Amino acid sequence: MVRPGQQLHPHRDPAPLLPAATVLLLRDTAEGIEVLMTRRSEHASFAPGAYVFPGGRIDDSDIEARPIATRRRTQSRLQLTQSIAAIRESFEELGVLLARHPDGRMVSGAEVAAMDRSTPPEMSLAAQCAVRGLRLASDQVFTLAHWMTDRDLPKRFDVPFLVARMPEGQVPVADETEQFEPCWVRPADALARFAQKRFAMLFPTVRTLERLAAFDSVDAVLAVCAREQPLWTSCPRAGLLGGKQARYMEHEAPYGELALVCPDGQILHPLDWQCQEPVRLLKNVQRLTANNPSAMTGPGTNTWIVGDASTGYIVIDPGPNDFDHIGRLWRLTQGDIRAIVCTHSHADHAPGALPLQALCRQRPPILGLPSAPTARASARFTPDRTLQNHERITLAGRAQQADSVLSATHTLRVIHTPGHAANHLCLLLEEDGLLFTGDHVLNGSTTVVDPPDGNMTAYLHSLDVLDEACVTHGVEFILPAHGYVLGQARAAIARLKAHRMKREAKIAAVMRQLPDGTPEEWLELAYDDVPSRMWPVAARSLEAHVDRIRLLTRI
Repeated sequence: MVRPGQQLHPHRDPAPLLPAATVLLLRDTAEGIEVLMTRRSEHASFAPGAYVFPGGRIDDSDIEARPIATRRRTQSRLQLTQSIAAIRESFEELGVLLARHPDGRMVSGAEVAAMDRSTPPEMSLAAQCAVRGLRLASDQVFTLAHWMTDRDLPKRFDVPFLVARMPEGQVPVADETEQFEPCWVRPADALARFAQKRFAMLFPTVRTLERLAAFDSVDAVLAVCAREQPLWTSCPRAGLLGGKQARYMEHEAPYGELALVCPDGQILHPLDWQCQEPVRLLKNVQRLTANNPSAMTGPGTNTWIVGDASTGYIVIDPGPNDFDHIGRLWRLTQGDIRAIVCTHSHADHAPGALPLQALCRQRPPILGLPSAPTARASARFTPDRTLQNHERITLAGRAQQADSVLSATHTLRVIHTPGHAANHLCLLLEEDGLLFTGDHVLNGSTTVVDPPDGNMTAYLHSLDVLDEACVTHGVEFILPAHGYVLGQARAAIARLKAHRMKREAKIAAVMRQLPDGTPEEWLELAYDDVPSRMWPVAARSLEAHVDRIRLLTRI
């Protein structure tokens, strides 16, 4: 866990989450699924003027209504209460009621129109249903997703997004107090209007519609929701992109970085990629990205600077031999560099080490692993000193803070991780549980494993080694050589390994299908989900997988 004293922004407690529920009422049309939406009042305390799905807070009356609600065998008591709340809200806001007569008939539009929708009503919805012998059709309401309102907002909700089929014969009528302009809209059309700024929507609404647009019928939606688990759960985070707020879900590239820098949801962290200035992530960790963007390097190679003015600095992956980048590193550290560590010897990581060392008066040692004989000519590297597995590199100093003097220590543990390259290593910042992974784990792409210096079996084993290190040292964040910081470190490693094994299974199947095929023929089939412009790069990893498959199965 990151030391609180290294965080850039003071701790604050986000607003508490309030239980709520919302429901997507769906219907089939010749053009596809439509969903019922309504515009919130411009004076609403939450999301004024936005188009939303009916819903609101869960209250005591929803629990009291359980005796008149029908329940699926697999539906939990919490899901039942949430479904009741969604049914009540859709009735109060839009005059749509999911309820049945004892003989199974859904309540008619005329019957609903005769019921009291005032706020507060003289008689609760449950009481009105009981008088009429109706039972709430909560067994027809399913969980689609689970959203928690962003940590930066003053009013927050813990809300399932539920789905149900719109009852036939009922027509939505807004209450004209909180909700206006009920409309049926195809998800794709709502998203198009939103893009044109003609349809204001909240981030969770937009992302839910994006997922919903993939379904071609209401039955298909309800079928996938029948497992009683949300298709996704999310509490978004926001950063600054181009000076404006931009929000992201957990699976999106910037999410982990925002969790590291602004754990309590402050919207302060810039996400724009640039190479002119360092990006400060913690008081003791900065990133300077080299100006070498490409299909292979993404936005560029991340050079990580660990330490502070009291301890001096360790530079991880000085990058290419780029005069401007090296000069920026020297100015950023004021030349007080205690060590330069190269995670491996590839041309976008190590060549900057010697010129950076030459600029520093104390000539810091260049540390790493020497390149193996299998390395390409462009990746030959000999460090001043070879780092041993599990060796610790320590920066120590004294930092003045308030009225006391505190010791500042930053310890990097070396972890040998061959696979992407024979001389690849990772570094673990022990005090803060941060893992610098070089090219072994990237954000937004999978690394190339290029034989003979790259080895797929070694690569997969090294993933297991990193996972063990995450468990032992409580690692939550991965700081890669390309892309944003990754959160949920163990899950990221598990996804990467699963992806590799899935690709390997696909390659093995193609090899069995075409036992006399060429690597080019295997590549076209095994990487048919990858743009053909990337096939020359994919061919290297294909070779690594083929070598491993042949070793394991003697194909």
